[in-house]
Amino acid sequence: MKSDPPSPVGAPDLAIANGNSTTRHSNVALLGLAEAIAPVEVSSRSFDERLSDTLRELRLPQGLLQRVAGVSSRRNWENPTDYIEGAASAGRDALAQAGVAAHQIGLLINTSVSRETLEPSVAVAVHDSIGLSPAAMNFDITNACLGFVNGMTVAASMIDSGQIDYALIVAGEDMSRVQEVTVARLQRPGITREEYLNEFATLTLGSGAVAAVIGRADLHPEGHRILGGVARAATWNHELCVGDYEGMFTDTQGLLSNGMDLIAAAWGEAHESDWYWRDMDHYIPHQISNVHVDALTSAIEIDADRIAKTYPELGNVGPASLPITLARRAPGMKRGDRILCLGVGSGLNTAMMEIAW
Repeated sequence: MKSDPPSPVGAPDLAIANGNSTTRHSNVALLGLAEAIAPVEVSSRSFDERLSDTLRELRLPQGLLQRVAGVSSRRNWENPTDYIEGAASAGRDALAQAGVAAHQIGLLINTSVSRETLEPSVAVAVHDSIGLSPAAMNFDITNACLGFVNGMTVAASMIDSGQIDYALIVAGEDMSRVQEVTVARLQRPGITREEYLNEFATLTLGSGAVAAVIGRADLHPEGHRILGGVARAATWNHELCVGDYEGMFTDTQGLLSNGMDLIAAAWGEAHESDWYWRDMDHYIPHQISNVHVDALTSAIEIDADRIAKTYPELGNVGPASLPITLARRAPGMKRGDRILCLGVGSGLNTAMMEIAW
């Protein structure tokens, strides 16, 4: 006899801890971190000018990107595919900064959401451009805006296991194509206010590239120890933000509310796992907007003055945002500072990682 399908049970309880959600690293250090800056600046005012007729028709004011999101500009590459060489360039700079030769790298992970083809991976082009050893494993890890932190966790676990001595994690992003198709769609006759606001977040996106070298801490006492962190999933929210090169469509309020619930749950689990992050010297969040920084500050009650920000001049550079922000904040850090990298990515997922500088 055919049985009835199970009844829906709703979203799982965020208070229930997952046994794999906490990671601790024993012998891993950050050795080099470098940004490749996309050369073309694109102001938010330029979007207002291009969309002036739409804004007038919908009775929306100009300057929303600056006033609401806090994004005054973002950057793009001269050519959309330049993000791949951008990632390779950042990788070469990170290796030089770390004092690690290309042939010493045992693993390359590309973590970008940008890609030209379904296969091969972006990692193979970066691997080839840098000239890494044929013995260096390489692959992509994509997880929306959390890819870079996830890539660092995977690489750090392989270093702790003794499988590799050094890893290179990269992310190169191009957002110019999604910007252009979004502007064209927002210019079409008959667009509604709701449709406009559902794509508003797309105009905060920017382009750039970054790379990090991590390796065995016992070989590099000068390195910055990667201690570990916490990850949490709330994947029943996977339709709140969906994007590709044809556009990004976002339930802004749903994403914010559910994202902060997820952050708070992970924060509570971290405390129960003896991570004490209330008084870090630097907080390096994924970069989105003023609204998200204010919500984050409220959700976990941290000092807003210790939160590093790059979105006003760079916008949201996807998974490259967090490590770019860390790279720009690094010159002001001193030995012994405690750093917490944290963010929420579409899906929804969250990840938090502590680094001892």
